[in-house]
Amino acid sequence: MKEFTVKFYLSDSEYMTALRLVCGAVGCNYELDLDALEDFKVCVTESAIILKNCGFETVTAVFGGEKELTCSVYGGGGSPCGGDNELSLALISALVGGFEIERSGEIIEKLTLKV
Repeated sequence: MKEFTVKFYLSDSEYMTALRLVCGAVGCNYELDLDALEDFKVCVTESAIILKNCGFETVTAVFGGEKELTCSVYGGGGSPCGGDNELSLALISALVGGFEIERSGEIIEKLTLKV
């Protein structure tokens, strides 16, 4: 699959719904079963919430991968700071096959999810 990128402002919560729809469409191309697809949508949305909690103004989600679906979610703009994200990180850890976090000090800047 070619890379597919979505970028939006975190101040508009309506875009979270659009992000979930994009996750669903991309996940269907990888023929994920319904449970895996729902888990993926939750994890991508939680990743965006983490970045919002860390003070970012925008979020960019890049979907791709040859054999397995990946999504890299990273923040931009705003006034980044540390935030309480333990619950979201625990949820992501429980629902996806693997994920990586890139930090700058205590600030989470990017999450990469693998299904």
